[in-house]
Amino acid sequence: MPMKKRDKEKSKKWVSILFCSAVYLFLFLPIFVVVANSFNATTSKPYLSWKGFSFDWYIKLWSNSSLLESFGDTMLIALASTVLSTVIGTLGAVGIYRYRFKGKGIINGLLYIPVVIPEIVIGIALLTIFSNTGVPRGMLTLILSHVSFCVPYVIFNVRARLSGYDRSIEEASMDLGANRIVTFFEITLPVLAPGIAGGALLAFTLSIDDVIISYFVNGQTKTYPLKVMESIKSGVSPDVNALSTIILVGTTVLVFLTQSGILSGKHNKAR
Repeated sequence: MPMKKRDKEKSKKWVSILFCSAVYLFLFLPIFVVVANSFNATTSKPYLSWKGFSFDWYIKLWSNSSLLESFGDTMLIALASTVLSTVIGTLGAVGIYRYRFKGKGIINGLLYIPVVIPEIVIGIALLTIFSNTGVPRGMLTLILSHVSFCVPYVIFNVRARLSGYDRSIEEASMDLGANRIVTFFEITLPVLAPGIAGGALLAFTLSIDDVIISYFVNGQTKTYPLKVMESIKSGVSPDVNALSTIILVGTTVLVFLTQSGILSGKHNKAR
């Protein structure tokens, strides 16, 4: 009996290992293909056959001005929309949590609309609004559109942080002589900082990743995802993979530094 039980445990262990391996392979194999293809020496379309290892595409990347320009526009749009949506979302979350007013339940329900409805519906709706109001499509419409679907995510993150918030510390601050503005920046804002940071990172990621909504409102401004989507017709060139690999490495380093506490200064505090 003990032998059978031990065999069953071993078989369960191997099944778990195989299942986890299959899941991780499914998740990370496309990323590995992108990284590997950025070192592909092929020069013929559709750039799918392996011709050897080379750094040529990383060199050619810096001469691809249209690709670099699209990436620069993407980062500018993402930063601007992140700042705006973070400020609006934080103030909105605090206001909804703190005050009672008519229509509060309706507003809470409306916040879920940009999250649950298809992006193509939002894109068409925003395109109609910009066309009817005469707003020229371009950088401005892209930023406004990204803010419109990023704000709810910031509100959800900040409101989740507010759910366990003790308002008595604000009252204690004001009892000691601080006004509401000082109390907000010295007490409320530091407490909400993790939720605000999470919402900002989520908004930044959603903005960089967006394709469908940006397709409807971009005008002549081509973001990096739109540029990649256009290149699919003729085959994604390895310089696109090279830029994607650089972004991947930069993101990985940033996550490692954040998790290790180097950026947050935890090691210095411990000393």
